[in-house]
Amino acid sequence: FVERNNDSEDAELRFVTCQSLWNQIKSETEQVQEDLNKQLFDNLVSFLRRSHSEFQEKTTEWTCRMKSREIPTAALVLGVNVTDHDLTFRSLSEVLQNNITPYIAFLEAKDCPGIKNLMQKLMGQLMNCYVDVDSLEDEDYVQVSQNRIRCSMTSLTNWYESVTKKTDSETPSKKRTSSSRDWQSPPVVVIFKDMESFTTKVLQDFIVISSQHIRELPLVLIFGIATSPMIIHSLLPHSVSSLLCIELFQSLSCKEHLSTIIDKLLLTAQFPFKLGEKVLQVLINIFLYHDLSVQNFIKGFQLCVVEHFYSQPLSVLCCQPVDAKKRVNSLSHDQCENIRKLPSFRRYVERQVSEKQIALLTADNFLKEVTQKLLEDLHVYHENYVSVLRCLHVFTSSLPKYPLGKQIRELHCACLENRVWETEEYESSLQLARMLNKSDLVTMLQQCVEIFVSSSGNEFDKTVERLKEFLTQFQKLEAEAFQEQDVSISSQKELQKKTDLYHLQKTLLELKESRRSKKLTKFEMLRFEVVDYIDSLVRNYLVPADHKTLHEIVYFNTASVLRGHLNAAPRIALHTALNNPYYYLKNQALKSDGGRISNKAPDICIVYKLHLECGRLINLVDWLEAFSTVVMAVEGPNADAASSDQVDDIIHARFIRAVSELELLGFIKPSKRKTDHVARLTWGGC
Repeated sequence: FVERNNDSEDAELRFVTCQSLWNQIKSETEQVQEDLNKQLFDNLVSFLRRSHSEFQEKTTEWTCRMKSREIPTAALVLGVNVTDHDLTFRSLSEVLQNNITPYIAFLEAKDCPGIKNLMQKLMGQLMNCYVDVDSLEDEDYVQVSQNRIRCSMTSLTNWYESVTKKTDSETPSKKRTSSSRDWQSPPVVVIFKDMESFTTKVLQDFIVISSQHIRELPLVLIFGIATSPMIIHSLLPHSVSSLLCIELFQSLSCKEHLSTIIDKLLLTAQFPFKLGEKVLQVLINIFLYHDLSVQNFIKGFQLCVVEHFYSQPLSVLCCQPVDAKKRVNSLSHDQCENIRKLPSFRRYVERQVSEKQIALLTADNFLKEVTQKLLEDLHVYHENYVSVLRCLHVFTSSLPKYPLGKQIRELHCACLENRVWETEEYESSLQLARMLNKSDLVTMLQQCVEIFVSSSGNEFDKTVERLKEFLTQFQKLEAEAFQEQDVSISSQKELQKKTDLYHLQKTLLELKESRRSKKLTKFEMLRFEVVDYIDSLVRNYLVPADHKTLHEIVYFNTASVLRGHLNAAPRIALHTALNNPYYYLKNQALKSDGGRISNKAPDICIVYKLHLECGRLINLVDWLEAFSTVVMAVEGPNADAASSDQVDDIIHARFIRAVSELELLGFIKPSKRKTDHVARLTWGGC
């Protein structure tokens, strides 16, 4: 990072700032993931404790006989985001080791093609020894210390008994409590990370064998499932699945996980770095339509952070307001010029009077003062934006059909894209909000009051007072409604008393006329006031970020660069690397003028550029002569091309290797028509 920005005077400070920011973001994401998985892990720990206690407390012979062959099994449904499963299993392993048992084994289908491989892997992990499956292909043994142990369930049971007895003998004087009792005979947990990928025969054999030793070995199975729990019954016949005591555990959906991550990373003033609408949309689209991986989303977010600090010279100011104020005072003249070049700052200057325009464009000290004020305003804008966005989401998420989306991230993208109040979806949301009933409105207002009270912004004191006034008025309306109900009942009784036809017709006509010229009720008028007030908050505080001055300092908006990093285009990258190796290697010797082929380039690059000049069939002899001409070319009068029969053996070998590499990459193939020719497979430019 620093080496590539060595021409920048603050490259090292930008690198330190980037590293510090990402460490904060990383710790926050880890904490969020830990909180999201806490309930799931607590349930799993409780399940393991129950299964373990059943193994310990065999009260009656009938209970022992009924449970003698049942293996406690947790069906852990993690979802199709397979790339996130490793992190979940690592966290689960730490929780189990801290609370339940030190004996945990992870099994993957690729390592267990047969029951013998599975037993070798299982015993190798439990006994903390290295097992070379290839070397043990014909042997059913593992090497533990100086002894060779046969890979069987009997050997595993004997090992477990010896280990638990040793543990008991080491702590004879400790008081046996309910918590320490779990460590007297801790369960052996076997986790199948990808159950769907295991073959049916391997699973059946292992379950049947394990069930025969369950009284001596407290085994607990955890099936990692990506699709549906029904896969257990699809893979295992009833005779085998009946040996399992299965309990289902469901992890949080990946979409809810993503919404929480976005809420903690982007919809907060804690981190100064922000993503622009197009960049955020690229990351969300890759998540929704590619892999549903939260970890890959976080990696993409990290890439945005690095790219922003690498490409934006003013990213040194992307920090907390206190630090930014100090750094603004130490800006050099060149950095001040970079501020003046920002498009948002140019628009800001154009709106000022002529005297201030001149001062902003010429006086660096005045520019620094204005920059401090603008960065503070930007920070305040983020604080207010988040609070009003959450309040608006309270209203829109409860509406039918979700015109602005159900998730807050969808509403956030809509607000970043343009003025949300000018969209048809927003108008539809307002119309639906004007038809909400009183109980829903009161609930929403109470939630909004909580949001604004807990907000870090300082501009919402009057807003909270106004919302509380609305709540008070709704309470008064409720009291008046009871009184009106009593009045209507009494009027109906009087109407029933009037037996005179004339008076009865007159009263009915008055009722009919009042219904025709019906005015808005007090509740409807108050409901309109509430919706209009929320609309005014939206128009004041949810202005798109690209309308704010100096937003380029904290917002990463280069979606094309991110898309180029994340959306693989292997043919373009390969063509660029072979046709212009300087693009990746940054070696000055590889710079070429025009279409000239440099003899300093790698052999495969020389061969590739020569093959672009050929037709459908390429003569290997001519190709070799051209290659040797380029390689042997030196500056000076002695730069003569060598004839084909005088080619050095080393050059010949280099040519053969380069051609083989091109064939491996799929650019050429041998021709059956002519043995001394190869056929070209790629055409056109990239």
